[in-house]
Order: sequence, then C-alpha cells, then structure tokens
Amino acid sequence: MRGACMRKRLVILGATGSIGDSALDVVRAYPDSFDIVGLSAHRNAPKLATLATEFKPEFVAISDEAVAGTVAGEFGDSKLLSGTSGVETLAATDVDVVLCGMVGAAGLRPILSAIRAGNRVAIANKEPLVMAGAIIMDEARALHVEVLPVVSEHNAIFQCLHGEDLGTVECIHLTASGGPFYRRSPESLTGVLPEEATNHPTWDMGAKISVDSATLMNKGLEVIEAHWLFALPLSKIRVVIHPQSIVHSLVEFTDGSILAHLGLTDMKFPIQYALTWPERVSKPLGRLDLTGMKALTIDTPDFEQLPCLQLALDAAAVGGTAPATLNAANETAVAAFCAGDLRFLDIADTVKEAMDTCPVTQSVSLESVLEADRAGRACASQRIASLGVA
Repeated sequence: MRGACMRKRLVILGATGSIGDSALDVVRAYPDSFDIVGLSAHRNAPKLATLATEFKPEFVAISDEAVAGTVAGEFGDSKLLSGTSGVETLAATDVDVVLCGMVGAAGLRPILSAIRAGNRVAIANKEPLVMAGAIIMDEARALHVEVLPVVSEHNAIFQCLHGEDLGTVECIHLTASGGPFYRRSPESLTGVLPEEATNHPTWDMGAKISVDSATLMNKGLEVIEAHWLFALPLSKIRVVIHPQSIVHSLVEFTDGSILAHLGLTDMKFPIQYALTWPERVSKPLGRLDLTGMKALTIDTPDFEQLPCLQLALDAAAVGGTAPATLNAANETAVAAFCAGDLRFLDIADTVKEAMDTCPVTQSVSLESVLEADRAGRACASQRIASLGVA
C-alpha cells in the first residue's frame, strides 16, 4: 500500500452499472485523490468507451467475449482485456483498491484474484460473500488483505465497530427499507410488474438489487454477508424495517448501548468511505439535515408477506453450499421476472424448490460452490420453463 497522502490507484469492476456510476462520481469529486487504472463492463461497450475517454485507464475489460470481439480499437490507448479471465487479470493488477460492483455471482472469481494479488478489496456486491464467504475471508486473512464493505448497511456497521471489541457486541441490527411493497398484503402482489418492483422508495439502485429489496431477499443475503464480514454468529444478526432509510444500521453492545449510523440515502457515501479509508474526507458530498428529518420508525419484518427473507435465513442456518444454491436460484428467478417470464410471487417458490431439490455439501470449496451455483440455476430454470408464463 502506498502512503496515506498519495493518490490511490483504483480498479472499478462493473464500472457501467449503478455502483460504477456512484464510484466514478466520487472520483470526479476528488480529482486529486485517485487514478483510474482499470474499468470493466459486461456488455455496455459504448458507455465503457466513453468512460475510457474521460479517465484514460491503462486497462479496460469486457467480460462478454462476443461483445469484446467487436469493439477492439475503440478504447484509445487503453488495453482491452476480454472474457472472465480478462476481468480476473484486471482485478489482479497492482493497485491500491479494487472496487467490485459487478452484479451477482460473476464477482466471485475477480474478488479472489484481487485478494491473491494482495489488493485491498471494496465489495459492493454481496453475492460472492453469500456463496463463498468462508473462502473469501479465509484467503484475505491468510494474505493480510483488507476486505471493506461498500453495501450501505455493512459499511455502517464497519464504522460503528471501529475500535470496539467484538466480544462486547450483543447483536447488530440490519435495517431494511421494506421496499416498495411494505405493508401490502400478499394478495395485492399477484400482478406486480417489473417496473413496480424496481421503483424503490428511497434508494436509486440497479434492477436486480431493487427486485431483491422488494422481495426482502436482499436483506437475507445481507445477513449472510454480515456473518462472514464481521465473524459474528447468525444469532447476533437481526433484521428490522426502517422505511426512511436514514439509519443505515445499528450495533448493540452488551452494556445496553446502541451505536447507530445515520446518513443520506446515496451510495456515494459508503463508496467514498471505502475508497478513502482509513482517512475521512474534509469536503463531504453532502450532509444530512437533522432538523429537517421526519419521524424515524423501526418495525419488525413480516416473514409471511415476503418469504424470501426466511428462505435466506434458512439457507444460512443449513450452511455449506446451501447459500450458493439460494443465490443462484434467486438470480435466475429475478432475471426471469425482469424479462417477463416469471410472476413476482413465483420468485420465492422457485428459490424454495431449488433449495429443497439441490443437495447440500458441507465441505465448502470453490469447486463445490460453483457446482451448487450451477445446480441451483438449472433447477430454477427448469421450474420457470414449466410454469410457461411467457
């Protein structure tokens, strides 16, 4: 790692998505603090080319090889890397921080590549930790690599735990907005359309995470992520509903004290903290007006209304490769819903069938995780096809 006062060299994976947009806004806000070494995208070559013109990275990567093969020469002096191996190579480039904002399981191998190269990793996509948290955190500890959470709730917990003894933590409270369907009856959700599920009331996010928020699967995935990030037992991780999304999470200690992290609902703030850590910037991107806040409410989740949260907790309790199966089936079901090939309420049933059908291996390795991922997707795809919604 370079000195604290020097410019940090960054690689941003998933640069054309919502996390990438926010991260690059942070870079623009602090032009003297960062150098962009590499940017990756899945298929959005035109946007990646625009970003390459602006930031002039040494490398760009496109994970879809078919797309990469048609756009060679469109990135100026930036060297083009292609395919999943190209993204992994980019993640292993000598930099200060690799920010992973890729969607879903695709981020797993690049994160491991970054860790094995000794790069600090800022993780914005929770799915790799859900699938293979033990593998990621074990390798990071063995190689003395820092893994920093970017997800707003985990970033809040990370800040609240600073300087604290984990042995004094009674529990952590992960806050959930409740999504766009908070307090609606299950019957009223029968005909929900993708544009309704992605219309989040407080956060501006990509389609996949917005649907996960609408089903509350997102919060279940975050429970599993918190378990690995903070080395806390599942019994010490709780979920509460906080519709205003001002309190990003809370940590309760054994003496009864509770520390809460409050802030604006903008992903640029946790990204800014992760990229500048362990320093704090002196010129913030904005401030929360405490006097202008309305009432802040905390509620308990309704497990019957949206059963995906319970499915995630069940997978976490089973352990082994069960979370990888859960994640794979959910990614497949959400993609089908967004494409109009699956009804909203069938997402949970599709995930449950995969969990009931796919065998669980308690011995977790990269191979067993990837096999569980494959089986979960296959089972979910089979059920989706059998429903014939399209």
